[in-house]
Amino acid sequence: MPTIVLRHVSKRFGPQELPGAGRVAAPTARLFDTNRAHNAGRPRTAQEPPDRSLALDDLSLTIRNGETLSVLGPSGCGKTTLLKVIAGLLKPDSGEITYDGVPIQAIPIAERGIGMVFQTYALYPHMEARENIGFYDIVRHQPEKIPERIRHIVEVMGIEVTHLLSRKPPTLSGGEQQRVAVARCLAREPKLFLFDEPLSNLDAKLRVDTRMQLNRLLRHYQITSVYVTHDQTEAIALAHRIAIMRAGKIEQIGTAHALYEAPVNAFVAQFFGTPPMNLFLGHIFGNAWEGRGFQVSSIRPGLHQGQAVWLGIRPESIELGDHGIPARVEFTELILPQQIQLVYVTLSGQRCTIRAPLSTRAEPGDLLHLRFPPEYLYFFDRDSGARIG
Repeated sequence: MPTIVLRHVSKRFGPQELPGAGRVAAPTARLFDTNRAHNAGRPRTAQEPPDRSLALDDLSLTIRNGETLSVLGPSGCGKTTLLKVIAGLLKPDSGEITYDGVPIQAIPIAERGIGMVFQTYALYPHMEARENIGFYDIVRHQPEKIPERIRHIVEVMGIEVTHLLSRKPPTLSGGEQQRVAVARCLAREPKLFLFDEPLSNLDAKLRVDTRMQLNRLLRHYQITSVYVTHDQTEAIALAHRIAIMRAGKIEQIGTAHALYEAPVNAFVAQFFGTPPMNLFLGHIFGNAWEGRGFQVSSIRPGLHQGQAVWLGIRPESIELGDHGIPARVEFTELILPQQIQLVYVTLSGQRCTIRAPLSTRAEPGDLLHLRFPPEYLYFFDRDSGARIG
């Protein structure tokens, strides 16, 4: 299986080529948008919107032999463009892409060994499922190999697709089409597997079932794979490593544990994790951080006096007691499978999320007292967003 290396890859689209051009953009979640820093570390002003035409911005990345790398990021950050560039469907404006040290343009398309599952599955609607799965053998004039390939794929996938083989895609459900699309890719015996949000059109239960099937496939074949998704649960379940993207750049790459425990900046800290990390803006004075309406003492050394920083704390790290920072409950959200509740509060006009046991009394209007243990605090520079201290 190949090792894929991208070096200083950039891709820019013209106004009419932009994803979603001509459509009204859907509202996106506010995510570390106050004093948000530019990827290069330069503060972005309110008069300087992000350059949407620059889909990939001097991006470098190594996808290791046999690993599954998941790419996470907000809508419009360049995830799908990155996938298409790796597949050779888009030519970058600059930079280099190599498969095992060989430039991608030097490898004939038929010899790249790429299998790709699209969000819409991209099945041939006029062909039966059997022909879709065996299309690779059909174009190579070896249809006699199709039955054996299908038998092997059914065995490995651990699912029954034989009853689907004589049906055409328009008569199949979303989950059935997804199975056929994956089977078609496997029939090509790919060296590189690319997924573009393949489960986004499935209902919750089917997503869980299909995620287990994909996990089984990826571990069985050990094919170098890139999995683009907006679902963190999928990324954690399927990938060896996860890359967090923003505005055409890789902000951080690592295991799920590393991203969660040691985010390099405020964007990653607030993007990765459900619910996201709480962030509060304040300044350093002595051995304390002082924000709007409250302060936290006995913070770690190494922060400059008067420095403007974001204080971050995960919802599960906040402690409740009889004394501490007063906060008023707005509403609660029960997570019954995990036997916990998310408590949404306001403190000094700022919103905060707490992860608490179901036994904790928290009704709208209740006054709680919060404690931020110093050992669970994160600090990020206000202007660049970089983690400090």
